[in-house]
Amino acid sequence: MRVLLIAEAANPQWTSVPLVGWCHAMALREVADVHLVTQVRNESAIRASQCLSNEELTIIDSEPVARPLHKVTQLLRGGKGKGWTTVTALKSIGYYYFEHLVWRKFCERIKAGEFDIVHRLTPLSPTIPSRLASDCKSAGVPFVLGPLNGGVPWPKWFQEERKQEKEWLAPLRQAYKLMPYHSSTLRHSSALIVASRDTLAQIPSQYHHKAFYIPENAIDPGRFPQSLRRAAGRPLRMLFLGRLVPYKGADMVIDAAWDLLNTGRAELTIVGEGPQRPMLEEKVAKLEQQGAVRLVGNVPHERVFEYLRDADVLSFPSVREFGGGVVLEAMAMGCVPIVVNYGGPAELIDRDTAFGLDIGERRAIVEQLRVRLTHLCDDPSCLENMAIAGMRKARTEFTWAVKALKVNDVYKWVRGKGEKPPSSIEPA
Repeated sequence: MRVLLIAEAANPQWTSVPLVGWCHAMALREVADVHLVTQVRNESAIRASQCLSNEELTIIDSEPVARPLHKVTQLLRGGKGKGWTTVTALKSIGYYYFEHLVWRKFCERIKAGEFDIVHRLTPLSPTIPSRLASDCKSAGVPFVLGPLNGGVPWPKWFQEERKQEKEWLAPLRQAYKLMPYHSSTLRHSSALIVASRDTLAQIPSQYHHKAFYIPENAIDPGRFPQSLRRAAGRPLRMLFLGRLVPYKGADMVIDAAWDLLNTGRAELTIVGEGPQRPMLEEKVAKLEQQGAVRLVGNVPHERVFEYLRDADVLSFPSVREFGGGVVLEAMAMGCVPIVVNYGGPAELIDRDTAFGLDIGERRAIVEQLRVRLTHLCDDPSCLENMAIAGMRKARTEFTWAVKALKVNDVYKWVRGKGEKPPSSIEPA
């Protein structure tokens, strides 16, 4: 089966969406004959990986439009790492041009039936439409879209955090439905892969018959090797891993664990950077046991497993998380997550593998986290079985190889070569 795989973002040296695009693409190569199409900014990293030959890769140079749009985006987003709704809105303009170049490059080959399927892998955002859906429909070639993920609403108790994130456009997000090709993308796609329940809620019900639920994130067991780990004990070793921004909740972890840190019953390592760091440093300076908290900054992704391996729990009370890849990475390393039951992380865990906190106002989340951490400091014995269950779940249900097999089932279905996959939103 020959697949034209379009991943505008796919980069083995980056994190977030580019790394998702790359890992997913590499996994799909194990189940199909894949030709990857990506943007020129990814070329050097892909060439350096030596994973793809020239015959397996096409580079699209959309920089004449992408570069000036990037400059405008940096001016309007309100600061580094902020204003993601603004970033996505402007990126969609550049993506129209990217797909225009893709179609110009491949239209004759698609029409000639050289590819059995055209699959847009990235961008992930459901707000960015695809002209290729209708083009492929006209050519008689199935078009698969996804995984689609995004649009988790800001919790009503965290509107100040939304403002701090410069999410000025968030209240106007539904305007994306007025964009060119939005309706035709849904109408002409042969299959829609949705990565979260929040995203599914954005898709009109008349398209649910061709929607398949496959979470966005997965793990590469090679990046997260299984190794012997110390049984949870005292002091309780906590880890926060993520950007240091208000909605991720590193400050909530410190507040919840304050007494435990001051009395030496718990230790906290914070991995990540962001605008909250000065505030967090001031907070830590007020602790009687300042050595109980380490802020280590950013670390290369290939070293993340070291911190997860050495921690008992991942304290990650983010209130607006789309994917939650860090939760799977923690589970893979036997580090038990404590997360808010909202957004992506809530869809990855169960009561045997993690602790969930109810969404609510900040002080309520802090109190729930305080109670949970105190109980674990009193008796950490439950963590061992949860760590084992988490490792098993992550390594059997959430690897890229497993995900590729699920996508391959979708490929077979759209070609009429297989039954409707179990991941279907609606039963066959």
